[in-house]
Amino acid sequence: MIIGIDIADRGYDVIIERGCLNKAAELLNLDRKCLVVTDDGVPTEYAASVANQCRKAPVITLPQGEHSKNMANLEMLLRAMLDLGFTRGDCVVAVGGGMVGDLGGFAAATYMRGIDFYNIPTTLLSQADSSIGGKTAVNLEAAKNIVGAFWQPKAVLIDTASLDTLPEDQIASGMAEIIKAGMIADRELFEMIENDADVTYEDMLIRALKVKKDVVEADEREGNLRRILNFGHTIGHGIESVTGMLHGHCVALGMIPMCSDDARKRLVPVLESAGLPTGISCDKDAVFEAVLSDKKMKDGKIGAVWVDEIGSCEIVETDPADIRKRIEEL
Repeated sequence: MIIGIDIADRGYDVIIERGCLNKAAELLNLDRKCLVVTDDGVPTEYAASVANQCRKAPVITLPQGEHSKNMANLEMLLRAMLDLGFTRGDCVVAVGGGMVGDLGGFAAATYMRGIDFYNIPTTLLSQADSSIGGKTAVNLEAAKNIVGAFWQPKAVLIDTASLDTLPEDQIASGMAEIIKAGMIADRELFEMIENDADVTYEDMLIRALKVKKDVVEADEREGNLRRILNFGHTIGHGIESVTGMLHGHCVALGMIPMCSDDARKRLVPVLESAGLPTGISCDKDAVFEAVLSDKKMKDGKIGAVWVDEIGSCEIVETDPADIRKRIEEL
């Protein structure tokens, strides 16, 4: 399955195929220097398979986790490319989850003002969400993704065989983003999950990616419409900053207070059936402080995404005090 992302001057294909990681050289231009970026939570054979298909490919393995997405590691990747004599004709290949995609993509965006970047996401979360759209970034202390750039990949390879090795909590984390896509723009997808329909992860991934494709093509740089993809992220990012929980688990929690009572009554059982949390005990003041550093804050308001009916949403300019109340609900 190929999904084309149609963006002016930076269009690319998302290839979804079991086993495609092992034929990356047939699908990507790897006959050059390639910096392969991965983390120690990813099976080593994934990055090794890609590196072996490149003309020359040093592999940099980072500690897994959001804490690795920092300025020090960004500098380390840039220095590695400089020391190895990378030119504008070379590329970065991220093999792993959203952290290596964000960090590797940002390194590609900034080295020599931009070199090619290939994304090979190996977690359900990164496949369903961060694999496309061109958002690349690092964190600055507790401020998540505050330093970054829009830099579209040249191509994305999604090998669904990589899901076979994922632990259950990582599968659940990815399901949060798929459920989010259904909540904001695909009622049928949500109901497929709600009714436990006989669908594969690939079926759900394709529908979730098509939701994101339509939004990104209409609003590449998050001028307005693309903000709907942040459903659950306003409070979710605050929880993530404070607790260090998996991103999808935090997004799941962040969705619950941002929808109507009717939608919430259906959402909560779906989250629970996917193995996601529906309540949390943590430092509410710290979560709220983290929310206040959100990039979506403007003129004292936060552009929060609200779901009244499943399958549609709206962006509501919300007073921080209201967000604080919703944090209390959790």
